[in-house]
Amino acid sequence: MTEFRLGSEQRPLRVAVIGSGPSGFYGIGALFKAEGLNVQVDLYDRLPTPFGLVRGGVAPDHQNIKAVIRVYNKMSENGGFRFFGNVKIGGDLQVEDLLRHYDQVVYATGNETDRKLGIPGEELAGVHSGTEFVGWYNSHLDFRERSFDLEGATRVAVVGNGNVAMDVTRILAKDPEELVSSDIADWALEDLRRSSVREILLLGRRGPAQAAFSPSEIKEIGALEAADLVVGPDEVELDEVSQHWLEKAPQSAHANVDFLTEQSKKGEGTRTKKIRCQFLVSPVELIGEEGRLRAVRLERNSLFEGEGGTPRPRGTGESWVEEVQLLFKCVGYRGIPIPGVPFDERWGIFPNSQGRLLDPDTGQPFPGQYVVGWAKRGPTGLIGTNRPDSAETVQAMVEDIQGKTAAVSPLKRPEAVLDLLRSRGIDYVTFEDWQALDQEEVARGKAKGKVRDKFYRIDEMMTVIHRARKRRKGAGS
Repeated sequence: MTEFRLGSEQRPLRVAVIGSGPSGFYGIGALFKAEGLNVQVDLYDRLPTPFGLVRGGVAPDHQNIKAVIRVYNKMSENGGFRFFGNVKIGGDLQVEDLLRHYDQVVYATGNETDRKLGIPGEELAGVHSGTEFVGWYNSHLDFRERSFDLEGATRVAVVGNGNVAMDVTRILAKDPEELVSSDIADWALEDLRRSSVREILLLGRRGPAQAAFSPSEIKEIGALEAADLVVGPDEVELDEVSQHWLEKAPQSAHANVDFLTEQSKKGEGTRTKKIRCQFLVSPVELIGEEGRLRAVRLERNSLFEGEGGTPRPRGTGESWVEEVQLLFKCVGYRGIPIPGVPFDERWGIFPNSQGRLLDPDTGQPFPGQYVVGWAKRGPTGLIGTNRPDSAETVQAMVEDIQGKTAAVSPLKRPEAVLDLLRSRGIDYVTFEDWQALDQEEVARGKAKGKVRDKFYRIDEMMTVIHRARKRRKGAGS
């Protein structure tokens, strides 16, 4: 059997990418740009819809961020690209199937669940993850059935200072009428209109200098028409650890401190809703009554210099109780395992070195298996952070095939995967199918004066897709 250089025109490199969020698409883009590489990429997602957190995580009032989808759409026009939505790896297909049909497999599954606080009372009604709330107002299929007693809550705690905490706080505090034309879920908009929330405690375990939010994010909170951002003067007093750390801190940290200091001079403000920043605090107990959250016990923290001089918090023993009826945990995401793939339970990622999947027993790479994005490094960075991260993994992938040859195996032909999916009765969604669904969502939104009205049930999505397939088939006959 004749062998050709792997990645040549005669023997293209066959790659499966698992997960269609930003890291997956940036990895595909890097593969297509790799010099002298002929590559065929199949992109898999368990949902019928692509784009991951860009579709299901970016807030509805941040449509400018969602515009990055245009870049991903451009990548899909490459002749070597195929999309297989509505296919669950570890269910419909196993990792063993992928390794038989592809030369390389890339795990781009992100972090699909949330981290826990690990404190008493976390099981109380009224205690939610930011992941749930964000998915709920974004019409994510996994979170449609969630409910949040916004009408019965006047005081809410948001634990965390990162992107999710900013989104949750902003959506809770914003005038709902400003969201009408966005792609927010109809049920979320109605619940926000009935909301009784008047005070939001934004809780950070470190100081204002170490806050994870960006200057633009906290300034957006400060510019809300319906709420005052209240920062007590004592909240922006910097201890020696923070002062020392700021000498080498990024400019964003200085910008945050400057903004919060100016904000502290404005006092309570005059708006109905208040967002109160509290730094150097950690929830240590959630207090309930008849199974529902009624209060949170907070402990004052102090900072010490950790590894590399990074300020770390520790409890001082001083605590007090704040009355709240809802609490949102926005303390980070973590990955979930895939059957047949090593998983680091402590960090919630796939063990890897520069994107090469590692055998935890030997520390050696698994041939042909790679990781990108949050599944690789954990939940850090913005959407654009995934571009260099994915490029690093792709560089390793290209290095690993240099000088290698392979035969044109029947299992490595593009048609082989189609045969496998059909033989198992899997109703997979192509990118053309998704485009039909996309057009329908945009049309539904236009009729309501919105940018998009999303489908949130798979059976409804597949009905639209099947109808579009029949139309295409009829037009082609």
